[in-house]
Amino acid sequence: MIDKLSLKQKAAAIGVELDDTALARFDEYAAFLVDYNQNVNLTAITEPEDIVVKHFTDSLSLLPVIDPAQNAKIADVGAGAGFPSVPLLIARPDLKITMVDSSNKRVTFLNLLLEKLELTQSGSQAIHMRAEEAGASPKYREKFDFAVARAVANLRELSEYCIPLVKVGGTFASMKGAEIEEELAGAKNAIGTLGGKTERVEKFTLPNGDGRSVVVIKKISQTQTKYPRPSAKIAKKPLI
Repeated sequence: MIDKLSLKQKAAAIGVELDDTALARFDEYAAFLVDYNQNVNLTAITEPEDIVVKHFTDSLSLLPVIDPAQNAKIADVGAGAGFPSVPLLIARPDLKITMVDSSNKRVTFLNLLLEKLELTQSGSQAIHMRAEEAGASPKYREKFDFAVARAVANLRELSEYCIPLVKVGGTFASMKGAEIEEELAGAKNAIGTLGGKTERVEKFTLPNGDGRSVVVIKKISQTQTKYPRPSAKIAKKPLI
């Protein structure tokens, strides 16, 4: 399905080494995604090289940025078709990743995918839940070392969905496009209100020339219990 050597080289260029087992899993992932996508709309990106660059390499670029410890717990908010969580898990099967998505169809796909790739052994799973519900649930609230999200929403609103999931001392990493400065400035107060502090912004360019940013936000204090609010309120009255 995909050019495994191409993926191996692109991953190595960003500091991620992929063994033969990982490469075989990426190949199986791509094939399963394209096949499943014929019946359930998961992605508009279905060409093999586009999958390698725009999905796999893009997702893997997060790994050297956050550098998770062994067995780290990660929440992927708005996991969709599994980006960035499943590529991270393929590269690092020790990670325990909880993929949060509000679509039961996507959650079904993700859990089938994890079984197919034999990646459930660490306890990784997809759950059918809205992000604000997960953030308010004692089972998930402030239980994760990292929360990650890939182009889900504006950073101001996204912070309210993600920061409550992160334990104090943990990190929220938001994957964004090249131009992030205005969005970051607009989210500054929300990030602080929720107990976070922007640590840095990592910028890089994908092999096809597309610019990317990762906003790294450290959780420095507990999130007040009134957050996250219901999604309608987050949209209507964003934290400013």
